[in-house]
Amino acid sequence: MIAAMTWTAPEVTRPSGDTAADERTLLPSLLTWHRSTFLHKLAGLTGEQLATASVPPSNMTLLGLVRHLAKVERFWFRLRYAAQDIEPLYDPALGKDHDFEVLDAAKAEEAYDILLEEIRLAGEAAAEGSLDDTFDLGGNPFSLRMLYLHMIGEYARHNGHADLIRERVDGHTGA
Repeated sequence: MIAAMTWTAPEVTRPSGDTAADERTLLPSLLTWHRSTFLHKLAGLTGEQLATASVPPSNMTLLGLVRHLAKVERFWFRLRYAAQDIEPLYDPALGKDHDFEVLDAAKAEEAYDILLEEIRLAGEAAAEGSLDDTFDLGGNPFSLRMLYLHMIGEYARHNGHADLIRERVDGHTGA
C-alpha cells in the first residue's frame, strides 16, 4: 500500500523592498512584502494544519485566511478597480463568510495556488494604473492609492491573526 502524500506549504523568501522609493513604487512594494509575510507564516504546514481552528471560540483558520485573501484580491483589484467582467471567487449566495466556513484540508494546495494566481492577476490589473485613478465604491470615488493602503491594512491585520493561529497550531512564532 502506498501512503498518500500530504501537501505542505512551501518556504517563501520575502523581498526587502526600497524604503525610500516614490509612492508609486513604495505602495505596491509594501503590499508585496505583506503578501509574502502572510505566505511565510504558512510555510511548512500541512493542509490539515492550515485547516485547524486553534483559537477558540473563533473558527478562523489559516486556510480560511488563504481563501479570504484570494477573494479580497479578486474583489478589490479585478472586480472593483479594473472592472473586469468576471465572477466573484465565491458565490455571494453562499454567505459572506463562505471562505472561512467551508474548508477542505485536501484542497489546501489548490486554495494556496488560487491565492498566488489572484495576487499575480491583481498585480497585472494595477500595474499601469495611476495612484490617482478612481473607481466607484457605493457612489464614492475610491483611488488606486487608497486601494493599496486598504490592502496593506488588510494583510497587516490578517498577518496578526496568522501569528496567533500559527503559534497555537505548532508553536512557531516570529516574523
